[in-house]
Amino acid sequence: MSSTFSKIALFIDGPNLYATAKTIGFDIDYKRLLKEFQSRGALLRAFYYTAVIEDQEFSSIRPLIDWLDYNGYTVVTKATKEFVDASGRRKVKGNMDIELAVDAMDLAEHIDQMVLFSGDGDFRSLVEAVQRRGVRVTVISTVSSQPPMIADELRRQADVFIDLVELRSKVDRDSLERAAPARAASSRAAIPPARDHDGASGQ
Repeated sequence: MSSTFSKIALFIDGPNLYATAKTIGFDIDYKRLLKEFQSRGALLRAFYYTAVIEDQEFSSIRPLIDWLDYNGYTVVTKATKEFVDASGRRKVKGNMDIELAVDAMDLAEHIDQMVLFSGDGDFRSLVEAVQRRGVRVTVISTVSSQPPMIADELRRQADVFIDLVELRSKVDRDSLERAAPARAASSRAAIPPARDHDGASGQ
């Protein structure tokens, strides 16, 4: 019963969650994801971290960022830096690990549960530090892909590991769209078609 009143914060490593969902073949519905965790306790914060390419008029992630910002998420963005590596290849640098870690440590004394959506092994020491402050940590990623999207050391450090596949029916955009026609079909199936049963019960 106590879990109903536990204070929860979500920390979503945006690019990592996107890659994980894509690997196992579904599309996250962020409204449903928020509802799911609101039903599990008092959701204090839902952070979403992503890098945005600077000097780009339109970024494909901008509509998502704007929607999240207006619909209950705390969006943390950082302009990515583009650079040329030693072999002359253009690369993008935009790691949000530090921002996520700072927010998690700041919030640790105010929450009972931290839910981390990432498989990045760099977060293992953060998870351990948050646990030392008495917070239970759930990590959400997947081992259903080949290779797994979660680093083994992060999975071992977490108090609870949830495979994203297990949440599919609750947070997949398509499963909701598929369910609507299925429900309509099942309600039609519940009404048997009219048949001529003359004499069937009288003999």
